[in-house]
Amino acid sequence: MAARSIAFEVVETLRDLGVRHVFGVPSGGWVDYMEALRLTDGIDFVLTSHEGGASFMADVCGRLTGVPGVCFGTFGPGATNLATGVGGALLDRSPMIALTDEMPESMRERTTQMGIDHQALFAPITKKTTRLEPDCARAILTDAAAVALEQRPGPVHVGLPTGMSALPRHDDSAAEPVRVMPVAPDPRQLEALAAAFRAAQKPVLAIGLGAVRLGISERIAAFAERFGVPVLLTPMAKGLLSEDHRCYAGVLFHALSDIVSRTHAEADLVVAIGYDPVEFNYESWMRDGLPLASMDTAPADIDRARHPLVADAVGDIVAGLEALEAVKAPPKAWRLDDVAARKADMFRRMRPRQGRMGPCAALEVLREVLPQDGIMTCDVGAHTHLIGQKWQTPAAGLQIMTNGWSAMGFGLPAAIAAKLCCPDKPVCAVVGDGGFLMTVGELATAVREKLPIVILVLTDNDLALIRIKQERKQNPIYGTPVRAQGTIGGPSLFGVPVVTVDNPDALRTALGEAFAADGPRIVEALIDSREYDDLVLHKDKA
Repeated sequence: MAARSIAFEVVETLRDLGVRHVFGVPSGGWVDYMEALRLTDGIDFVLTSHEGGASFMADVCGRLTGVPGVCFGTFGPGATNLATGVGGALLDRSPMIALTDEMPESMRERTTQMGIDHQALFAPITKKTTRLEPDCARAILTDAAAVALEQRPGPVHVGLPTGMSALPRHDDSAAEPVRVMPVAPDPRQLEALAAAFRAAQKPVLAIGLGAVRLGISERIAAFAERFGVPVLLTPMAKGLLSEDHRCYAGVLFHALSDIVSRTHAEADLVVAIGYDPVEFNYESWMRDGLPLASMDTAPADIDRARHPLVADAVGDIVAGLEALEAVKAPPKAWRLDDVAARKADMFRRMRPRQGRMGPCAALEVLREVLPQDGIMTCDVGAHTHLIGQKWQTPAAGLQIMTNGWSAMGFGLPAAIAAKLCCPDKPVCAVVGDGGFLMTVGELATAVREKLPIVILVLTDNDLALIRIKQERKQNPIYGTPVRAQGTIGGPSLFGVPVVTVDNPDALRTALGEAFAADGPRIVEALIDSREYDDLVLHKDKA
């Protein structure tokens, strides 16, 4: 394969953009690209068991590195499999370049095996979809990276027409995406923002994942401290403010959110910083009539008939924060001792129950064993709602979940990607036995890559969130048991040793041994899912 071919141009461009891993399942049309990956230093192909796992891994690489994660799927089923994680990157705001095979121009309107319109498939789940052209391949990929990174990050799809990979390369432009900086907000909106905060007696700060990307956690903490203002986080903003901080009031939408609501029910203004309603719509938790002052890269998405929008500072979030920091006013009227008492009550209710091996005990043991700089990824299920509120997260990026897209099966591929991106950090995944079944094949990827990750499987044989909703409607339990009884099965899965435990002491020992191992390990904790019943799916309005 000639080094001056399009295949090498594509791979070298990705490498020069900072991409270190390309995830996927190869096709015949991908062979030239595979050879280019093999021969190009600084970038590797990671074979996954399923294209969905590949796109989840690319999503997390994009989050952790700030460089678009890259994944590949072939025609038809390869592309549709890939689409699950591509949609996740769109709604979880992760920069990604999704590559697929495409039919050559002569066959695009023809009936042919595996042939569907990939441009139409990816249009609604990406920021942009395009295809490679032989005379400007480098420019197309560089633009794809720029679009993926700008404003709210997300995925870009690039189709690779078959037959193009062996053509001679033509494009020697620089592979450095042009960063589109956020515009300066309207000065009148900045003034309105500052005026609204100055006038409010009991404002609350609602912080979303848009703020996490900017690395402004210390400034937000200092601002909240200066004015004595409670801080609410969305689940994907966990770690932005320490749970021990006196202004920390809790996480919206997740476990015991009715306790969190007692704080924001007292507010006379919500100041939203990087708040993204893809996680939780404002109307779902703000009481009717409560005004909003927003600063984000996108206009506030709120029902203005129910909530006055007193300021909408669209553009550079840091400029909005600077406008607030310049406010000269005394501390606000909050009694932070009351906020602290509610927070203490919330955490007290999530303590392990005497004599029961439930999810609370499992998470507390894991928190003891996992070093403070370790990364925990989690899947989707009842345990996610518990993790969102209970898990002590020392810094942003150390707890990784999907909450905008919320796809089951995310947790294991996410841990694989986290370990590849952060090889020096301990990494674990917390998954329910239902979600585990969806991407269990990616254990083979962890083995192949020799990744020392720990997978904590919470086995309760129950799709607990749906079962709880059935029971609250007084419906019989139907279609939610994962299995009648038993465990995930066997002393090993795909070559990964499994240890099954049923009490906290045994779990502590098993996790300690698993983190000390030189390859992937599964620790299965047999838990009682009834512990979730009193903790999750509470009302979000007081």
